[in-house]
Amino acid sequence: MRVTVERAALLRSLGHVHRVVERRNTIPILSNVLLRAEDGGLRLKATDLDIEVTETIPADVSQPGSTTVPAHVIYDIVRKLPEGAQVSLEMAGDMGQMQIRSGRSRFMLQSLPESDFPDLAAGELPHRFTVPAGDLKRLIDKTQFAISTEETRYYLNGIYLHAIDAGGQPMLRAVATDGHRLARVELAAPAGSEGMPGVIVPRKAVAEIQKLVENADESVLLELSSAKVRLTVGGVVLTSKLIDGTFPDYQRVIPSGNDKLLTVEREDFARAVDRVSTISSERGRAVKLAINDGRLTLSVNNPDSGSATEEIEVDYDSAPIDIGFNARYLLDITGQLDGDTALFKFADPGSPTIIQDREGSAALYVLMPMRV
Repeated sequence: MRVTVERAALLRSLGHVHRVVERRNTIPILSNVLLRAEDGGLRLKATDLDIEVTETIPADVSQPGSTTVPAHVIYDIVRKLPEGAQVSLEMAGDMGQMQIRSGRSRFMLQSLPESDFPDLAAGELPHRFTVPAGDLKRLIDKTQFAISTEETRYYLNGIYLHAIDAGGQPMLRAVATDGHRLARVELAAPAGSEGMPGVIVPRKAVAEIQKLVENADESVLLELSSAKVRLTVGGVVLTSKLIDGTFPDYQRVIPSGNDKLLTVEREDFARAVDRVSTISSERGRAVKLAINDGRLTLSVNNPDSGSATEEIEVDYDSAPIDIGFNARYLLDITGQLDGDTALFKFADPGSPTIIQDREGSAALYVLMPMRV
């Protein structure tokens, strides 16, 4: 194998594929990236057996061939080469080593044969549709924070993506919850998504997809079965196993009778929560909301460090209510809202609260109260 490629293209591609490679591996081949030079292109591929990322970049191939080299090492080498450099990759005799040359720099990397490299065969992916990268990014950005990190409830360790019928309108909906808060965001269903199975995309795949859909103008081809999902964005193909579990019936968690409505300036509210929570203990993080006659008083009482209160004007004309929330969760949710205002729908101090931009907006959040 002998191939020459531009440093910028190689670095960008290694940046896409090397992230799925775990830093510590008991299986040596999983630490490597597969390089295959053929037909005027260099194909890069990396996997952790759950996710596989491949990308092909233009290259000057003088001798086709393939090998695998340590992913993080080659990424660091290429990253440190000067901008605008040409990088030459060549297998060095029978030594099982690959030589990297650029300008006056020479590196020799231990390689392993392509035959050892696992293939995450996707099998049949019967459902396929295209979605604008900006729309997919929005679905992920606005739900990702609510993914559970509790490994015992593995079926909550991802985003639940499914097609639904909302009042005769087909929608594609993303839901994530950790039992304390729930995020639900939807958009008009893309053509071809009808009849797709409800799938749980795992947390690590979600993070990788989020980085791939940075360019909102691109379109993303989504292909899926009940076991795997494949995304094609530009020249990058990401294949991931799905979480094999049943996502809970989240509709039961979303209250329908919350009739105490509060509207508040979103940024003023978030700043006030941030300020008073300075006093809260790291473990408790509880902030109390006392709402009465167009006034909201936020308060925190921490026996170890003191207390804090702040008052802001709000639009509220229901019965007075005192309710407590985790300050971090409040800030996470208000940070996802797009509008200038936040709409809170309360029932009572012990019941879940709904938070939205406004009535009927595409993003809806549910937050469980805390005892304060």
